[in-house]
Amino acid sequence: MRLVSASPREAAARRIVERLRAAGYIAYFAGGYARDLLLGREVQDLDIATDAPAARVQELFERTVPVGAQFGVVIVVEQGMPFEVATFRTDEPYLDGRHPAGVRYSNPEEDARRRDFTINGMFYDPASGRIIDYVGGQNDLRAGLIRAIGDPAQRFREDRLRMLRAVPFAARLAFAIEPATFAAIRQHGHTITEIAWERIGDEIVRILTEGGARRGLELLDESGLLRHVLPEVAALKGGEQSPDFHPEGDVFVHTLRVLEHLERPSETLALGALLHDIGKPQCAARRGERVTFYKHCTVGAEMAVSVCQRLRRSRAVWERVAYLVANHLRVAQAPRMRTSTLKRFLADEGIEELLDLARMDALASHGDLSAYEFCTRKRAELGAEQLQPPPLLRGRDLLQLGFSPGPRMGKILAAVREAQLEGLLASRDEAIAWVRQRYPQG
Repeated sequence: MRLVSASPREAAARRIVERLRAAGYIAYFAGGYARDLLLGREVQDLDIATDAPAARVQELFERTVPVGAQFGVVIVVEQGMPFEVATFRTDEPYLDGRHPAGVRYSNPEEDARRRDFTINGMFYDPASGRIIDYVGGQNDLRAGLIRAIGDPAQRFREDRLRMLRAVPFAARLAFAIEPATFAAIRQHGHTITEIAWERIGDEIVRILTEGGARRGLELLDESGLLRHVLPEVAALKGGEQSPDFHPEGDVFVHTLRVLEHLERPSETLALGALLHDIGKPQCAARRGERVTFYKHCTVGAEMAVSVCQRLRRSRAVWERVAYLVANHLRVAQAPRMRTSTLKRFLADEGIEELLDLARMDALASHGDLSAYEFCTRKRAELGAEQLQPPPLLRGRDLLQLGFSPGPRMGKILAAVREAQLEGLLASRDEAIAWVRQRYPQG
């Protein structure tokens, strides 16, 4: 069925299947492989399902990690690449809305019927090139539907995370969520916060970064999940904005339009785009015919940190997201900045993502890209050497000139740096003369 040669990763997975078969076991590629293959998309998932017990898998392969041996799951390392090899199983009742109390080994059909959605419940036999479909996944792929296997309410009671997982699949593939499945999400959505926030955070990031971010946010809203996992974003709905800057509509509509411009973004840019105006509801005020949002960047940055921490994102992530939210309007101020201020601004570590956010923000509202274009042009003109030149003087230079350590020395160095970035000083000798003239001793 495949028309192109297998990737090194797929070739390694096929060797695992061949070894299991040679030992007398059934072995298939599971779940996402068949889905992506039928859609003609790049394969993302390469897991293997087999009737070999976990202990036997560990005997057959030299390098294994029993990450979930009690559930029949073993990581096999082949050619330096890890692969999940899971024994066909049927789950016992779920007691915590996330994990089964236990499992019993079964057969391919029973294993398929305990999975989440029909499009993920198919197997692929690499030996014959045959799709094995017990759940109607091929029909739903043709119809463009995300459908829970069996009773959707039961699937979601077993694993609350499945309600969220439906959204990135639907958004990325431009599929609809099948009505009964969608109704069950709406009915049980309030239980989503019973699972670990880290898992919720991972799914939110998938929705924002894997394609179709706007549609993903719309589905979160339509399903009712948004108010449970991101109430701060749900609060943007109905947030009036002045039509001269925001002819597109309220703050929520604006955020949707920003997300529409995301193209394979980093986690931080995606979260920055989602949260950049999150402070507006708290800061909204009417001044005559205009609606203002003074300090919404500062308030929004603090709120963004809180959201990212709740979603269990790393410190590096929430610090960058806070920077993006706090500074997303500074790009519009750049053409009026002093040269030294502009250079420091354009030398910021997160400036590329900040400029991307400013571009999307403008495209989603007034459409004026002049400030963004000014910044990109200046970055190219100045280059790294002018944006971040080596300091002309350091503390030891001032000590040699007879200055004593202390706050005054720091002020002098800051003033020299400012003059350097303004283009007033170009050499160490000029800087020394400048300091001697302006900061006499005695």
